[in-house]
Amino acid sequence: MVPSEENSPSAAPWRVGKPKHVRRTGVPPYERHGAADGRPLAERDGLSIHGRVGKISCVDASGSTRWTRPCTGRPNAAHISGGRVLLTTDSLEYTPWGNLGPALLLDLSDGTPVAELRGERGAALRGGRFLLGLEGYDCFDTWEYDRDGNLVDSWRTYGHYVVGTGVRVVECDRRVPTGSRVVRLLPGGVIERGPRLTDPTVPRPLVLEDGTILVLDAGVLRAVDRGLAPTVLAELLPVTTDRASARISALTRDAGRIKAVIAEPQPDHHPTRYTVHTWTMTLHPPGTWR
Repeated sequence: MVPSEENSPSAAPWRVGKPKHVRRTGVPPYERHGAADGRPLAERDGLSIHGRVGKISCVDASGSTRWTRPCTGRPNAAHISGGRVLLTTDSLEYTPWGNLGPALLLDLSDGTPVAELRGERGAALRGGRFLLGLEGYDCFDTWEYDRDGNLVDSWRTYGHYVVGTGVRVVECDRRVPTGSRVVRLLPGGVIERGPRLTDPTVPRPLVLEDGTILVLDAGVLRAVDRGLAPTVLAELLPVTTDRASARISALTRDAGRIKAVIAEPQPDHHPTRYTVHTWTMTLHPPGTWR
């Protein structure tokens, strides 16, 4: 079962310097799935998992292929734990679930199939256990599976998973108005609910050294500590809940600098013509702000 996490906030909040803003017309920062240029989907203990259309392979540190396994779709992410690997895939054909393909649980030693599951996003826990989540139709769910693919717990939530001593979820419900929050998973399907979000499709968050989560939420950069206490770090664009779902955003970190990108569709609705805002900010750890 998912372990509980100490409800202990940071000693002092993080801060950012004055954002530097650039505005241009261009292409949105679409989230990329899968690996490019031969990069692995996951690496651990000298092994790397690679995926391409119709094929999954495991390569060791010497570059030798340990095993290959066919798959019916395109692997887009992999998670490794306790001698198991969980892969999520895209279907090559459009289905009632869009391009969702099967989630494959394999034996890491030889690629032997253990279970075929269903889910869009996953995360590795300890001891060969995994989280798998799905949103759409009547699904807004996260499931925990053991190393044999048995269901051991479930929660009515879905989004970006942040795994540490416990598990937090930055929810993405794709609803307007949204009911998304930052939440914590507790054993027995219990959910501890944290701060509300404005954007129903927040981009992948950043996780800082002390476990603080940075969330780019409909034009506001928020920090949420391990105690689920929120702090507004920067107000970048006016919050407009009716337009939040149309924006495409991304949040990245390079050493001590944060880059936030928000793309807004232009009135002509041209598929590649967006107003793209980019902010760069210096990140200051707790206790270093002047």
